[in-house]
Amino acid sequence: MKTLWTVAKKELVDLFRDRRTMMISLLMGPLLLPALILGMGSMAEKKARTQLESTLELPVIGAELAPNLVAFLKGRNIEAQAPPADPDALVRNQDADVVLRIDPAFGEQWRGSRPARVELIYDSSRQDSRIPVGRVNAALAEYSRTVGVLRGINRGVSPEAGFAVQVAQRDVATPESRRGMLLAFLPYMLILFSFLGGAHLVMDSTAGERERQSLEPLLATPASRSAIMSGKILAACLFGMLSLSLIVLAFKLSFAFAPGALRLVDVSLPVMAQLMFVLMPMVLIGTTLLTLISATVKSMKEAQGYMSVLMLLPMVPTIMLMVNPVKNQLWQFAVPFLAQNQMILKLVRSEAISVQEWAVYLGAGFGLGLVLWLMAARLYHREKLAISA
Repeated sequence: MKTLWTVAKKELVDLFRDRRTMMISLLMGPLLLPALILGMGSMAEKKARTQLESTLELPVIGAELAPNLVAFLKGRNIEAQAPPADPDALVRNQDADVVLRIDPAFGEQWRGSRPARVELIYDSSRQDSRIPVGRVNAALAEYSRTVGVLRGINRGVSPEAGFAVQVAQRDVATPESRRGMLLAFLPYMLILFSFLGGAHLVMDSTAGERERQSLEPLLATPASRSAIMSGKILAACLFGMLSLSLIVLAFKLSFAFAPGALRLVDVSLPVMAQLMFVLMPMVLIGTTLLTLISATVKSMKEAQGYMSVLMLLPMVPTIMLMVNPVKNQLWQFAVPFLAQNQMILKLVRSEAISVQEWAVYLGAGFGLGLVLWLMAARLYHREKLAISA
């Protein structure tokens, strides 16, 4: 233990002497992530408010065929515009979010009390057209219901006769879970910074020292190689947890000043402590994996070449859940990255985590960290580890 703490102290002292590297490694996340949260939150809220409250300019083809409908839309803050020559090109070129085409037979169908045909032309692949299309759809549905009820009353038919089934909806989602939907990016960010938080320190303490040929004198001492390696891993874990604590604190401050619903996200001290506890296995896994990689390469540059691949690993569960959402199952808490994703979402949504889920998660996380530690320890006992070329 004395060797372990001595090596850990030495690595941390060396890192903090390099103030520029230390500041970049320690403060990049706490400064960058709040800027992203506040910036994206403000932009999204401003755009949504603008699209919902401003007058929607809607190109209408055949507006003269349905003057009542056009007047109804105007009362819903939707202003009819001149018809375009090529509505499809207008939408594809993003000159208009949606175009309304009124069928030439609209008047005849309307007077005959038949469903009068209209057509909405839009591009569903354009995310920014979602709100305008929704506004027009809602206005058209309201117009259809209103005219239908008036027709029934005109014929002496109760408006209720047109509704065979009355559907009531009860949403059991909590305010916390609805706010959690806005934070789909949060697990990836936290997992990434916990996974690679101590990357520079752990790579420099093995691959860097091997390249500088300063690792050989250290390994030549009577100290156990496993203790030397563990000291380096401990230093990287401590630095990673320090960086992670600053990131979590930055999240708390960011949500306190964030606009709209994000301001109501619960990042209390108990939640912060649970987030840190959840991410501890990921810090260990990332540090031991990087130690294993650094022990197999001959230079710092070669070790850094793996970073681009390692940065993609936390994205796997996020992409998988976007493409194929699945219900929470116990086996998910044993899968690296996916387990952290599910645990963080549960905390953000204020959902209870069972003892069984905690046991599987911690057992699998620390168990994988132990396996990687054993593999790295075997490499540290090779004689050629200290040789850089």
